[in-house]
Amino acid sequence: MTDDFKLPDDCTDMRDVRTGVDATDRELMALLDRRFGYMRAAARIKQSRDTVRDEGRKAAVIAAAAGDARARSLPAEKIAEIWDLLVETSIAYELEEWDRLRS
Repeated sequence: MTDDFKLPDDCTDMRDVRTGVDATDRELMALLDRRFGYMRAAARIKQSRDTVRDEGRKAAVIAAAAGDARARSLPAEKIAEIWDLLVETSIAYELEEWDRLRS
């Protein structure tokens, strides 16, 4: 697949749209890979397994995503739901990594 794609306002047909969506999905995967890399780093750095879950930090991350979504005129409530799942998945991944590193 090619990474040559048009920005949304430049799309003239559904092929352009689908090419752009596919390229964006690949970029999102690369960003998720980096985000989960930070979870691996956190698992390595944190001395106590009890510090992996931080409800205050979770709430702040979700609120920031919802606020950013609102500023971009995106569906903030649904973005908050996505971010809740992302953060919970990240916490579970970090816990697995924490255990793996210390087994």
